[in-house]
Order: sequence, then C-alpha cells, then structure tokens
Amino acid sequence: MAGGKLTPRQKMINLMYLVFIAMLALNMSKEVLSAFGLMNEKFETANTASVENNKKLLQTIEQKGTENAGLYGPAKNASVKIAEISKSFYDYIGTLKLDATNGVEIDKKTGKLPYEAMDKGPHIDETWFKGDNYSAKGKAIVEAINKYVADMKAAVASEPSLASKLSPVISDIESKFNTADVKDGEGVTKKYLSYHFEHFPAIASLAKLTAWQNDVKKAEFDSYNNLLGASAVSAASMKNYTALVVLEKSAYFQGEAVKGKVVLGRYDENTKPTSFQGPGKIENGQAVISMTAGAIGEQNINGQFTFMEDGKPVPLKFEGKYVVIPRPNSANISADKMNVVYRGLPNPMTISFAGIGDNNVNASAPGLSKAGANGKYNLNPVAGESVTVSVTGKMSDGKTVTDSKVFRIKGIPAPQAAIGGTTGPSKGAKSRLEVSQITAQLPDFLYDLKFQVTQFAFKVPGQATIVVNGDRVNAQCKAALARATRGDQIVISDVKTKIIGDGAAIQTKTAAIATFEIQ
Repeated sequence: MAGGKLTPRQKMINLMYLVFIAMLALNMSKEVLSAFGLMNEKFETANTASVENNKKLLQTIEQKGTENAGLYGPAKNASVKIAEISKSFYDYIGTLKLDATNGVEIDKKTGKLPYEAMDKGPHIDETWFKGDNYSAKGKAIVEAINKYVADMKAAVASEPSLASKLSPVISDIESKFNTADVKDGEGVTKKYLSYHFEHFPAIASLAKLTAWQNDVKKAEFDSYNNLLGASAVSAASMKNYTALVVLEKSAYFQGEAVKGKVVLGRYDENTKPTSFQGPGKIENGQAVISMTAGAIGEQNINGQFTFMEDGKPVPLKFEGKYVVIPRPNSANISADKMNVVYRGLPNPMTISFAGIGDNNVNASAPGLSKAGANGKYNLNPVAGESVTVSVTGKMSDGKTVTDSKVFRIKGIPAPQAAIGGTTGPSKGAKSRLEVSQITAQLPDFLYDLKFQVTQFAFKVPGQATIVVNGDRVNAQCKAALARATRGDQIVISDVKTKIIGDGAAIQTKTAAIATFEIQ
C-alpha cells in the first residue's frame, strides 16, 4: 500500500483502510466486556463476604486480647491497626471506582451497569494522566498505594514478636501493590498506573479496582489468621494445649498389658497455680518433680495444685505411678548403619551398658577401636565370616556384668559401570561417548565410596574388543566408534576399579556392564 508513486485518490483509499483497521483493533467484543462485568460481580460478592468474616475474626481477637492480655495482647494491638489501615485504603479504592463509572448509568431493567457499553475509559484517562506522566490525582493514587504498604509494614514492626508470623502477608502486599514501572509484552517500560489503566475500557478498570479491594481484604484476613496461629477460630483457643499420654505406670514387663489414657494438657505461663503440694516445686507456672526412686517395684506419686477462680481456691489433685527396676545387667550393642559389618571398612558402632558410664565399659573384638566420643567405636574386620563383640561393664557397687553379640562379615558388592555418570543403558551421539568419562558407582550402599576406573573393555558390534587402561576412550576406540552406525550398542565391560580413601586396600569386584546406543 505504500510502494511506488500513488495518486491522491489511492493515498486516500489507503488512509481509509488504516483508519478502519485501527477501529477494529479498538472495538473490543461485547463478550469480553460482559466477562469483565461478571468478574467484577464475583469480586464484589467475595468482598462483601470478606468484610463480614474479617469483622467477626477481629472481634474474636479483640475478645481474646481482653481476656488474656499476656497471650493475645500483641495480636490484638496489631489487629486493630491493621483493621484501620485496611478499611481506610479499601474505602479509598471505592472512591476510585467512581472514576471508572463516571457518566455511566445503571440499567433500570437489570439493575446492573451496562457492561457492553463500557468499552471506553475517558474519565480515568483524562483525570489520572497528563501527557506521558501522572496528573495530580494520579500522583495522589500512587502515594496512597505506597502509604498503604508502608503503614502495614509499620503495624507489623510495632509488635516485634509477631513480625515473623506476618512476613508472608507483607511480602504478598509488596508484590501486589508494587508501583514501580512495568515492562509490557513488547518490552516498552510504562508507569504503573498507565500499564494497568490508561486507555483501558471502563469495565476493565472497574474490575481491576474491585480486585484491589479483594487483595486488601485477603491481606487483612491472612493477618488475622496468622496472628491466631494460622488456625481457624475454633482451634485458636487450643494452641496452648498438647496431647499427653498418661499411662498407669512408667515401666512394664514384656507381655504385660499396657493401660492408660490420652488427655489434653495446658501449659501457660500466665496461668500459674497459687500453691502446689507434691514431690517438687513450682517453676515458671509448672511443677518440677524432684525425688529419689524408692524400692524396686511399683510406686505411687501424687499431689495437688490450687488455683484461684472468682476469688475462691479451686483444688486440682493429681496422681500417678512409676516402676523402679533393677540395675542393668546387659549391654546395648548395635551397628549404627547396618545389621552386618563390611570387611575392610571402619564400621561405626555404639557400645554401652544402660546406667554405666563409658569410662567403666570395656569392649573388645578383632579390628575394634575407639572412635573418640563416648560409646563410639570403629570395627574393621579382616578375616572370617563373623565377628564377636564382647563387652564388660563395672557398676557403681563394684560388680561387673558382661554381654556379647555376633555380627556377620560381608564383602563390598560389585559396583556398576557408568558412562558420563549414567549407569546401565544410555544413548546419545558418538561425540558424547568420545568425551564421556567411564566411572563406577555403588548405588544405595551405606557407605559413600569413591571408585576410580583403571581399565575397561570397549566393544563395537562387528569389531574386535579393545582393552583400555584408564577411564576414557582412546584413539583406537574412537576409530572403531567412527565405523559404528545408528542403533549400534556399544558395550563397556570388564571394568576394573580401585577405591579411593577409606577401603583403598580392598580388592574390588569387576563392575557390572554399561551400554551406549548410538543415535
């Protein structure tokens, strides 16, 4: 349309085409406009429900803060500030919505706005913007948004103990109400309000502002919910409770019936008993028991708390049982990582006698040595199919007890060959195999052993097997590989390895083969 020399008439026709195309681009379909309207209705309905829900939640926090200032006082103080900030900004957004509906009348038949007729937004364009910049009102809007974010952050900072609980809410607010410049889909940087509202249909701007109000109410709800311990209102009053298993006694013989109950217990430093009778004393609102165990057998323990309620003492009795057992006569011997021990490796073990200090415990076995910490040993077996660990403990009365345990000795299993870090079958281009390192791995093994490949066999279909010293293909392998065709399976076998670090002296088994399919 713009090539060569054009007559005045042709130029006019071309200009009319351009105007027509521009009109089509600006003419948003009625379905899209209606969709924005329906979206706005849903946000409005959700906002109405949120206002009521948040109001009830705030009342609950205020009531709890009044009844128990020690536990809920900070939450009450922060919630009251958040409620004021949220309402102020929510109402301010409501005034901005009047700009979107300026000059638009509600349809008397449907009682709704004429969504399909709200395809322009001249009032917002004229009052919020001035040339490429904001008008005075546009600047005021940006300042109001920034003030909302700053005020919410200040409300949280005023109660340091709650800052961590509300940090996700603040992060969400900062993300949703970030007034920094925005790059559109074509990479053009636009001002925040321009990107969201300038030259938009009025119904789209209205829906966006209603969504803002929804974001404000959600942030308010999340704040209240987090201040109550991220729990529903019905569960918030239970946060100082914990489930306790109360057995009839604290020790049982094998095969004996275990009886007891599960109860809810409350610990609150603001709810302190006025007195306590029993084997112990009150510390920070709880009774700390301190006594000496009696004779062997079942013993009773009981006492009483006393609380003041409505000016009157309220007694709360408690009772329980415990069992005194004889001194230990057997050792606890266990492998820290396995039920067997591996030949040639420093198998970590914990060896102790219940009730006997480590300095009075002696353990012995072929290859057993102390590992530094109390009760910690390393067992490095060499010969045989099993090893016996013997333990002797000296009790405080001078008597000794002994015990022993037998462990099976196993050798380290064969590793698996890997091509470029991949075990088993793999595939790719020849060039990949040429530069890949041949390694060996031992998956799912209890020790993190490091293997070094010292030799392997390289087999290309239809060609002689090549033995390679080292862990990478050599020139001979590359020459054979050059004659391979797509679909050929290259086999890496007879992989010889040695262990680096712990276990270096161990004779390793030949690694399982790996294959590489040429693509």
